[in-house]
Amino acid sequence: MIVTPQPEATDAGAMVLNYGGNVVDAVVAAALVQGVVDPLMCGIGGMAVIQIVTPDGERIVIDGLGQSPAAVSANMWEADLLGPTPDGFGYRVKDFVNETGAQSVMVPGTLKTLSTVHERFGSLPWPDLFAEAVRYAEEGWLVRPHLQTLMVQDETKYGRMNFDDKLLFTPDGQRIYGTHGRPPRLGDTITNPELASVLTHIARQGAEEFYSGELATMIADSIAEDGGLLTLDDLKHYELHDLQPVTGHYRGLELSLPPQPAGGIQTMETLGILNHFDLSEVEHNSPDHLEILVEAMKYALQDKERLWNRPRTTSEDYLRLLDESYLSRAATRIAEGERADVDTARYETPHTTHLSAMDTDGFTVALTHTLGNPSGYIPRGLGFMLNGGMSTFDPRPGTENSIAPGRRRNTTSCPTVVFDESGPVMSIGAPGASWITPAIVQVISNVFDFGMDVQEAVSAPRAVSTSNAVDISNRIPRSTELELNRRGYEIRRSPLSYAFAGVHAITLFDEQLNGAADPQRDGYAAGVN
Repeated sequence: MIVTPQPEATDAGAMVLNYGGNVVDAVVAAALVQGVVDPLMCGIGGMAVIQIVTPDGERIVIDGLGQSPAAVSANMWEADLLGPTPDGFGYRVKDFVNETGAQSVMVPGTLKTLSTVHERFGSLPWPDLFAEAVRYAEEGWLVRPHLQTLMVQDETKYGRMNFDDKLLFTPDGQRIYGTHGRPPRLGDTITNPELASVLTHIARQGAEEFYSGELATMIADSIAEDGGLLTLDDLKHYELHDLQPVTGHYRGLELSLPPQPAGGIQTMETLGILNHFDLSEVEHNSPDHLEILVEAMKYALQDKERLWNRPRTTSEDYLRLLDESYLSRAATRIAEGERADVDTARYETPHTTHLSAMDTDGFTVALTHTLGNPSGYIPRGLGFMLNGGMSTFDPRPGTENSIAPGRRRNTTSCPTVVFDESGPVMSIGAPGASWITPAIVQVISNVFDFGMDVQEAVSAPRAVSTSNAVDISNRIPRSTELELNRRGYEIRRSPLSYAFAGVHAITLFDEQLNGAADPQRDGYAAGVN
């Protein structure tokens, strides 16, 4: 079974499964399609975190995140810094150079991630996985509701360039996406013959073409011509990082999560605090439930931010947050009414994507990949957009999140696998930036505390707290809002019925696979016998 936020990607993955491919083949094919039909969210110019569990129980986490070019310097934008964005996602720099255009680009890791996992675990030939992605690029794909909403939303109020302007930022973008003299509208058909040609080349010649071959030279030459910093040497020397999964426990289940620089520590700390409360004894989304939930979120966020802002941290610093005595003390403070102080919202871009796949033999995959804050930069004649990952680095020197050569990008991405004594029972992840952790936590809790099936758990209204305020879905009752107000919380009601990250998950209980796609996105789950 495979589940993605895009119907085209789910179709591609299901077709691969029908043709005899395994779940890794399906994930690679689906991810390639996602890069075609969601050009502002993901693609071969982006970055990725993947977790795989093999049928014999091996757990693999691969960091394919963006890496800053060797030519960057710690103070390169310090004089042009305008401050953090109002929503806390990244930093505003004069003329948007850290988020848009050739200077904003990090070394991308998505394609190398897909190639590596296919080489290690795939069953079908590499070229066979490109057919649907090439077909959509050549024949066209429809602009869906979620993508169209993304294109027209107002980013200027957050100090960022609007995404429709990014889509048309380069002459190539204007040619591909501006054929009507305007940004694409709902239902428009987009064709991208340049990208089809690039994907065909990669299918035939392999992913290394992107990092050290003809394509790598074209990328580096284009960036150099436009004043960017990423070079051919940066591409040639990029390496994936194998990470040791974080292991935690919740309600007698074992969780495997990606460690720093991904979001597993924050997710597991939140769940570890909640594990000290019997949530099944409270009403779901009642004031008592949400108060416990949001305080656990805030304590974990506070701890993560404290470490991100240090001059130096170690993996041991993060793992100490999961020490049982530390979690117990945090739960006690919440039970006694003490509240964490998280004074400013801190977001990443929510425009990421995720997919999960499982089979009944225990092969499980969860992949989250993204362009970060999309750069709008399409290398000449290549048809794909590169990431704008440099925008999340602090232009002020002196912290773990300051600009430095070869520095890996921090992320909240958290592809997660849950186990019982029989093996994997859930694959879960989400796009959604700072909302990823709160959303994954709530879906896991909905299944294992409140007995919901996976689609009910994903669809249930959510609340998140990425500051001292609490954001709630529009389906949470007004009475709950009023009571939380009375208890001193600032409540911000979303106009959306389905809000806060786009969780996609699969469960395997009693040898029965069930998938769930978040209703706020456009995808669905598909399985084959």
